[in-house]
Amino acid sequence: MKIEKLNEAKVIKIAELTADVKHFWLQVQEVYSFDFKPGQFVTFDLPIGEHPKDRLRSYSIASPPTADSVFELVIMNLKGGRASEYFFHEVKEGSLVKFIGPHGKFLLPDKIENDICFVCTGTGITPFRSMLQHLVKTNQQHKNIYLFFGTRFQKDVLFRNEMEELQEAFPHFNYQFVLSKEDSKNYTGLKGHVHQLYEKEFDDKRPADFYLCGWRGMIDDAKERLKAMGYSIKNIHREIYD
Repeated sequence: MKIEKLNEAKVIKIAELTADVKHFWLQVQEVYSFDFKPGQFVTFDLPIGEHPKDRLRSYSIASPPTADSVFELVIMNLKGGRASEYFFHEVKEGSLVKFIGPHGKFLLPDKIENDICFVCTGTGITPFRSMLQHLVKTNQQHKNIYLFFGTRFQKDVLFRNEMEELQEAFPHFNYQFVLSKEDSKNYTGLKGHVHQLYEKEFDDKRPADFYLCGWRGMIDDAKERLKAMGYSIKNIHREIYD
């Protein structure tokens, strides 16, 4: 990736979402507002290597566009991941980080004519949080919107309360999560993998656009499953976290 003019942001708040996921608030310096579209990402130039390919790491923006210069990130600490370990162990409130962007075409259409289905695992929920909050804020017209989230244990469900509250308040929004390894006796919810949720909901093959975000394995599997259900590749949008 060609280096653009670097922006600088100050980390103004850090919160722990789980043992290995943190929520960061960053304020872009020397601007009144930071313009981006829901679903886009920024790319950080971090002091973790000598060459650009070693230093550059991209993260989806977790918040909707606002009139100010603050945006949010959600980062998982990957064992051996130099960038995530840098954010977890070196970045503090008050730290300055350099980035380029926003970039990305993982965007909702200007006019939403079909049902929308968001499918994600782990921190793949990040761009969908941005999109959903923007839809609420702007009161954009839409049909049914689904968010299907898969992870291993209850403790790994990100933004559960926020999504359940949104489901109560936001017309035509359906949120479900499914757990693959939870064996607690007090858990009575869905067990399995995220694929079973969209396959069940869209077994009638009605028109829909699918947005997939997370690790490559899940996305590749979902793409093939959706194609087997009869959906066109033009209705399958992907954001891969390698």
